[in-house]
Amino acid sequence: MTFFSKKIGLSRSQLNLKLRAITGYSTREFVRTLRLKRAAQLLEQGYGNVAEVAFEVGFNNLSHFTKIFKSHFGVVPSSYMET
Repeated sequence: MTFFSKKIGLSRSQLNLKLRAITGYSTREFVRTLRLKRAAQLLEQGYGNVAEVAFEVGFNNLSHFTKIFKSHFGVVPSSYMET
């Protein structure tokens, strides 16, 4: 987040406060949501298997990705691919 805050001329805390005011999410939650939405798009497009998609969107731990994905979408990534 330091990279982004420097690029837009805000401190990390200012960025977090403004992002939360606009989106209702913390910076971490906002980025995680973007990554999960991108993962869902890749799965829908048949980009690759679940592990490849997880890695592509920045998750290095497949079980963590699966857990977070399920908490966000209500299904595990492999089931999401089948829908």
